[in-house]
Amino acid sequence: MTAPQADGLRLRTAPPRRRAWRAQAPVVAVVALGGALGALARYALSLALPTPAGGFPWATFWTNVTGCAVIGVFMVVVTDVWAAHRLVRPFFGTGVLGGFTTFSTYAVDIQKLVSSGHARTGLAYLALTLCAALAAVSLAVAATRRALRGRAGTTA
Repeated sequence: MTAPQADGLRLRTAPPRRRAWRAQAPVVAVVALGGALGALARYALSLALPTPAGGFPWATFWTNVTGCAVIGVFMVVVTDVWAAHRLVRPFFGTGVLGGFTTFSTYAVDIQKLVSSGHARTGLAYLALTLCAALAAVSLAVAATRRALRGRAGTTA
């Protein structure tokens, strides 16, 4: 195989890895920016709802449940309603909501509660967060689809 030629000269092309990075650089940038914004919002919520030692981690609980509900609404809107720009999902879904929700802190909170002698609170937190987060995303998807059907029915 020979390299492409123009007027007898060989054209230089960027290696495939460099082209792939250039295509992904905007995605990485918007995920980073969105993640920073989401993490700041989560931090503000943790300051507003501090958790006493051995207490139920309400800030992390509400962060994760709210984030799951918002991702349910968001995914319906960007898949069923709006032809979003290619960077909207990485920015908002992966970045903002990924930075906002914190299932790693959820796991650490459980471990801290159990190891400090508050196993009941830790297990209640484990079960309640899991059930509430799954319910939040499911209900948000269903409610958003229902609202969109209702809106489409009233305009027709």
